[in-house]
Amino acid sequence: MGLVKTLENIWKIEDLRKRLLITFFFVVIYRFGSFIVLPGVDPAMLEALRAKTSGGILGILDMFSGGAFANASIFALGIMPYISASIVMQLLGMAVPYFQKLQREGESGRTKMNQYTRYLTVAILLFQGPAYLVGALGSAAPTTWDFLLPSTIILAGGSMFVLWLGERITDKGIGNGVSFIILVGIIARLPHALIGEFTSRLSSQAGGLVMFLAEIVLLLLIICGAILLVQGTRRIPVQYAKRVVGNKQYGGARQYIPLKVNAANVMPIIFAQAIMFVPITLAGFSDDKGGFMASFMDHTSVAYNLVFAILIIAFTWFYTAVTINPVQMADELKRNNGFIPGIKPGKKTADYIDQVMSRITFPGSLFLALVAILPAFASYFGVSREFSQFFGGTSLLILVGVVLDTLQQIESHLLMRHYDGLLKSGRIKGRSGSIAAY
Repeated sequence: MGLVKTLENIWKIEDLRKRLLITFFFVVIYRFGSFIVLPGVDPAMLEALRAKTSGGILGILDMFSGGAFANASIFALGIMPYISASIVMQLLGMAVPYFQKLQREGESGRTKMNQYTRYLTVAILLFQGPAYLVGALGSAAPTTWDFLLPSTIILAGGSMFVLWLGERITDKGIGNGVSFIILVGIIARLPHALIGEFTSRLSSQAGGLVMFLAEIVLLLLIICGAILLVQGTRRIPVQYAKRVVGNKQYGGARQYIPLKVNAANVMPIIFAQAIMFVPITLAGFSDDKGGFMASFMDHTSVAYNLVFAILIIAFTWFYTAVTINPVQMADELKRNNGFIPGIKPGKKTADYIDQVMSRITFPGSLFLALVAILPAFASYFGVSREFSQFFGGTSLLILVGVVLDTLQQIESHLLMRHYDGLLKSGRIKGRSGSIAAY
């Protein structure tokens, strides 16, 4: 009954109801577009592409596009080129003085950075489009210029339209649009993977239904661990000095600074995954590769998972350094007459916060990397490649992170209008740095 009452309260709030309906409408448009095949492609000859995307790194790429990649859809390249461009721009913001200046200019600087990101996205699309048409589609599509040129433009336009849909969801809907687009693509693959694993286990002599139930229990435990990873915090006590203004006394209370164990949330795993897609583009999606390149086309190989884990750890430190500024936090505490007990205000406070962040970021990055490579272990123990992608990895962490972020926004709408939240025991913890960074 509590859930039904909460749903009634959600429907009563006009603004929230409109946002949910708009989000649903844009998601339907995105899903519809993922089944529109490129003009000139023979849908009957796409079985070879679907076989290649049933597992491995191409399967992950197909999952990000919600199946549009395997369908040779106008949305086949999905949102990943924009994410890759965002990575490059953030790295430039760390290394190039011009972009560093733009980051410090506030809203106008962010507008210019977003504009450059879109230009770079188009450039990446114009490079990836022909590689997809020639390498992935193979005999399903012609290789003449009168097909490649317009199809590349259509693919680029489709990806930019998906980006536009994501931005409209952010502005008019609920949650972060780009995150939601990725989430929809992941959820679209889940029923098929679940049914396929159930069928294969029933037909198998090793374990059967018992093994399938054990997999579900293990998956639920991993989801609980992912939730703890996303929401875990370390609190630093802060004491505020007493101030007397007239006849009133201000301050004197003790509060806490919540520092997230994984301040970067799922951003490192998305960044690392985007980098791991680069070998596919360079290889032209060809199966005729061996040695070093072949190991990076297989998401269960030791080389792939080792590089993937290292990238995640590196991006966790990088993104935490970008989003958390101990000097700024120390200055704000000092301006508000606050201090950490036993620590001098100013530089000592900044050093202490930085030290605490370093201590909690390291184990957080290791756990994030471990969860990210769990699909390889699941495949090793007999779980089908398609279903194993949900045993951790990019799909699970994004699913958990985006769902929590969306629920937190719905919770805020309910509490702001004095309705009970989604959880009676307390509010859903918000996430300070989500995929909304895009």
